[in-house]
Amino acid sequence: MTSDSAPANAIDLAVIGLYFVLTITFALYVSRKDRSVEGITAASHSIPGWLCGLSIVGSFISSVTFLALPGKAFIENWNAYAFSLAIPVAVWVAVKYFVPFYRNGGQISAYSHLEAKFGGGARLYATLCFVLSQLGRIAIVTYLMAVPVSVFLGWDIRTIILVTGVSTTLYTFIGGITAVIWTDAIQALVLILGALISIALIWINVPGGAVEIIRLGASENKFSLGSLSLTLTESTFWVVFVFGLVGNLQAFSVDQNYVQRYHVATSAREANKAVWLGGLIYIPVSAVFFFIGTSLFAFYRHHPERISAELLDPLKGDWVFPYFISTEMPTGLTGLVIAAIFAAAMSTLSSSLNASATVIYSDIYRRYIKPDATERQSIRTIRLTTIAIGVVGTLLAILMIHAGSTLDVGWKISGIVSGGLFGLFLLSLAVRVRSRLAGAVSVSVGIVTVVWLTLSQTQWLPLALRSPTHPFLISTFGTLAVLATGFFILLLVRTKPSSSTN
Repeated sequence: MTSDSAPANAIDLAVIGLYFVLTITFALYVSRKDRSVEGITAASHSIPGWLCGLSIVGSFISSVTFLALPGKAFIENWNAYAFSLAIPVAVWVAVKYFVPFYRNGGQISAYSHLEAKFGGGARLYATLCFVLSQLGRIAIVTYLMAVPVSVFLGWDIRTIILVTGVSTTLYTFIGGITAVIWTDAIQALVLILGALISIALIWINVPGGAVEIIRLGASENKFSLGSLSLTLTESTFWVVFVFGLVGNLQAFSVDQNYVQRYHVATSAREANKAVWLGGLIYIPVSAVFFFIGTSLFAFYRHHPERISAELLDPLKGDWVFPYFISTEMPTGLTGLVIAAIFAAAMSTLSSSLNASATVIYSDIYRRYIKPDATERQSIRTIRLTTIAIGVVGTLLAILMIHAGSTLDVGWKISGIVSGGLFGLFLLSLAVRVRSRLAGAVSVSVGIVTVVWLTLSQTQWLPLALRSPTHPFLISTFGTLAVLATGFFILLLVRTKPSSSTN
């Protein structure tokens, strides 16, 4: 980053090392009793709602939250917070419709029900989409974590990525979903504590404290949620809100990370409690991270000599908070905040690893390769798959290229990969007719729509063929394309037999 940052001292390294030791030890301890297939994938339905809810918070708060949100608020404003404001609507829909649907279905996979409506191809498509999106998620989250930690420790980024990937894969491999749930919950508390310590330290060092931060932020329009205009070509409040609504509905409906939480809960009521708790806690927590960015803006406005000019570049926003941690925090607290950054990454990685292994086992191995697999074969498959996903995700993190704001890159990748998946799920709920044709054609149209909107953001398409739509809306239009095409195909299918009979 800059030459101002210095390697960590022994006390901070001890704090970080203690975090790793306690995390791995605790994960192995809580999962020691039940290591059956049911235990590895569903925790034998033994997790209380409060614990499950905290684990959802841990999955919500990744390195993107911890580093990219402050970077956004520092360079720009609170426009991205509109994403969080859409969560209550998504939670209400999830509790009313999605949780009962999956609890009553009984299948651990979020995609097995698609086969009944649209055939095995739809189920396989959904599974592959999810695994691909999780590999991208692992890469983004791990890379974002490694950036500040490399500055702090003075280690190569690749080394930090490898240490994190191996450690997380280890306890997920051995402990399964039980280890994931417990460590996610504890890591959520650690990273929230780290955020609160950070913001308190910034306030203390800004003349006038929080009042001055709010005054300066308001005068510079730093608290703006974005324009209220109805254009679809800019990152307005409404564009981000719609993106957040669709993204959160998609997470609660077709993201195995969340669907699996519905099954691990002891009852439907506890599952509902978990969703409400996890979703609603994230709203103020994400506000804290945005306020960290605004506070950093005020801090460096009052102390311009304490920041490198290169960090004022709009493309360097993700580096500002790590720079503050490495140059301004006292010994001991620095180690705790760095541990919180590790926690933010590892809670996301462990969930992605276990969820990906679960759907590959359920939707591919048991469906196509070995339907009559024994308990021992099943456990071995889940564990080997966990290792494979961990290895590939870690390698992708090492290969990841830094291009602009990581938050924007992550959101674009999310929309590209899963643009048709949410639409296919909604279509399966809305219709009673079974039609492979409707599933195949609607998904194909959805993919074409997503690819077209994605290429419109590049120079590859002629100007006349490009869509001016903002990339945050890619998943929304992909979903609408799937629904519209599916309903049209089903209308034709229903009309044709009727006329022939008459």
